[in-house]
Amino acid sequence: MAAAVEAAGSLRLCGLMAVAPLDEDPNVAFERLSDIRTHFTAHYPHATQLSAGMSSDLEAAITHGATHVRVGSAVLGPRPLNR
Repeated sequence: MAAAVEAAGSLRLCGLMAVAPLDEDPNVAFERLSDIRTHFTAHYPHATQLSAGMSSDLEAAITHGATHVRVGSAVLGPRPLNR
């Protein structure tokens, strides 16, 4: 997908975005993501941003290199249940 974005010309590849699986320790998931990022930036050195982590696991994400986190529920509260 990254190669397709690069080839599009009108798009700019900035980095990676991921969330940790709900059934896994976030530290394990973000450590794996850090390894993926190392290989990714070897091919796309300008794509340095890493959007990972949410309100419940942002510390783990930052520990493993996240440059952006999503903290919506920490600011706005939990999402309402769909009815």
